[in-house]
Amino acid sequence: MQKKGKFDYILLETTGLADPGAVASMFWVDAELGSDIYLDGIITVVDSKYGLKHLTEEKPDGLVNEATRQVALADMILINKTDLVSEEELNNLRTTIRSINGLGKVLETQRSRVHLSNILDLHAYDILSGISLQKKLQHVSTAPHLDQSIVTVTFEVPGSAKEESLNVFIQNLLWEKNVKNKDGHCMEVIRLKGLVSIKDKPQQMIVQGIHELYDLEESLVNWKDDAERACQLVFIGRNLDKDVLQQLFLAAVAEAEEQRTAPGRDGVCPSH
Repeated sequence: MQKKGKFDYILLETTGLADPGAVASMFWVDAELGSDIYLDGIITVVDSKYGLKHLTEEKPDGLVNEATRQVALADMILINKTDLVSEEELNNLRTTIRSINGLGKVLETQRSRVHLSNILDLHAYDILSGISLQKKLQHVSTAPHLDQSIVTVTFEVPGSAKEESLNVFIQNLLWEKNVKNKDGHCMEVIRLKGLVSIKDKPQQMIVQGIHELYDLEESLVNWKDDAERACQLVFIGRNLDKDVLQQLFLAAVAEAEEQRTAPGRDGVCPSH
């Protein structure tokens, strides 16, 4: 970046087994510190012929399947080599991808041919994402959960949250990792995205999270004076329970007494 002329764009290719969240987090933090580099988005390429096999492969000792994690974190998913499989195989792959990540955009390609405008300047992590996020949230796909370890859940709650209460809710999920589903398994959030209404703030707020990192930022869109405010959140992760998450969030918004006795909070979950 210190060289004369600098770069227009940096496309960083990780190894096939890498967790892109760890690399992405580094650049996200850099941008917060005023770096010239900012995180634009995560792109995952899925091989049509072998993708389903990789995505459904079971790992030992509760480890997360690397291919599934890469799809879960993606803002853009390219299903490549579509000409090498039947329509039925392609449909099965599409359904599996959507059950893991209902928020990312999916493009189908052959020989990885894709227009650069589709994969560059995604603005998936900055305030420009607020406008496109509103449209995306209206079309979040929550396909039937096909016995996947990683799934997408989403909900909308009317009203506004106190910023402090929202932070506590997110920190319990991402940092403390002490939120459990009805079966007693700890929820692991890999990706978090949403538009929320914060009490006494005129702007719609964007919440974003990858692993333990999260950010709450003002969007470029203001709430209309006569509009009913609401908070809409999308979670991608393991062992997620929509009902428990929604109840905990409602308790955080209401700041009622039930917050202390809300379900799902019991002890600390072991880290893998």
